[in-house]
Amino acid sequence: MQPSSTAPRSPIGLIFLTVFISMVGFGIVIPVLPVYARNEPFMLNPTQLGWLVGIFSLIQLISAPFFGMLSDRIGRKPVLLFSVIGTAIGFFVIGRADAAWMLFLGRIIDGASGGNIATAQACIADVTEPEKRSRAMGIIGAAFGLGFIMGPALGGFLASYSHTAPFYFAGGLAVVNALLIWARLPETYPAEMRAKDKQRVSLGEVFADGRGVFITLLLVATLVSTTGFAFIHVLFALFCGDTFQWGLRETSYAFAYVGLLAVLVQGGLLRRLLKYNIEKQLAAIGALLLAASLFWLPRATGLNAFLGSCALMAVGNGLLTPTLSGMASRHVSGRAQGRLMGLMTSAGSFGRFLGPALAVLPLPLNFSTLIRPLAADVLPGIQTGYITAFTGGAILVGVSFLCVLLLKVPAVSEPAPESATAAH
Repeated sequence: MQPSSTAPRSPIGLIFLTVFISMVGFGIVIPVLPVYARNEPFMLNPTQLGWLVGIFSLIQLISAPFFGMLSDRIGRKPVLLFSVIGTAIGFFVIGRADAAWMLFLGRIIDGASGGNIATAQACIADVTEPEKRSRAMGIIGAAFGLGFIMGPALGGFLASYSHTAPFYFAGGLAVVNALLIWARLPETYPAEMRAKDKQRVSLGEVFADGRGVFITLLLVATLVSTTGFAFIHVLFALFCGDTFQWGLRETSYAFAYVGLLAVLVQGGLLRRLLKYNIEKQLAAIGALLLAASLFWLPRATGLNAFLGSCALMAVGNGLLTPTLSGMASRHVSGRAQGRLMGLMTSAGSFGRFLGPALAVLPLPLNFSTLIRPLAADVLPGIQTGYITAFTGGAILVGVSFLCVLLLKVPAVSEPAPESATAAH
């Protein structure tokens, strides 16, 4: 096989399609899963709901580094293919589930085989020159954002016909994705390239040259902000249903609304603002807006106030997450960037597990057995639980704001050839 740089057809378009299809499938499930698992025949209690939503990220935190190393040894294509097939199997198991253990099995299979986004990033890095890599990585961010806009809207539409339809549809998309990868994607990391790239970077190099405090604060800010924001992964659909009596279609449209605004912020506003070299300031503003939105959301007394808090959430997260990743990439030498971005990804994955697990703690144990719509004597107690939970998420994001304020951003000593995407 010839190196990918001499291949007649660039794989970037197909990589975009691969990530887009993956994110559509992910977006379909996120607003549907908590409501699906709360109802018959599963009736999961709040703790179980939190673990069900978050266990994917916990398992992926463990498995992703292994598949990253495996792709360095056997190539990107087989690992990407395995990952997407695992995703399909996981969705089909959830769709077929008639007991709680099958729901967890499906999420574990999906998480254990996860890594398609990271492998897609590696494919992009394989086929682009270092100086063009940051721009090429933007393709991942665009596919991520577009998929997360379409996915929730599609999930809500399908769920209005059947609660299992979104999972079967997402599994079918993954099968189509696997067929495209198998038939059309060239191997971007052939054997001759694998033989050359054996050098590994130690953790010491990541924290060297006086960057220890800076990198530590970035990692803590990423962990706590992701944890706080991930509260919505389990609470958002439940809150909308209990507070506004929305079905999954309306809730999914609200998810898509947040996704659309986030894409507009990251693709338009943020790109212009970053020309002024104010990453720290933008991250601080993003953290404040995100914390304020989480605090305000459960206290919104009407639809306009609720949509306003959602807009604030989209803007805040759209400013915070990319700038944290951007600072990590820009202020670490190219040799250590891959290792640092791996640490940032791990912090994010752990936060997406912790968030749902913590978010459900204020909800009563009989939460799933309550009759919907909630009776007038029950609703205030449940609303108090939501307020407590979202306030906890806001406090965590507030900690990330303090971390950003404490950052002493070092001078950029060299360009960032290994920059990773800021998609979240």
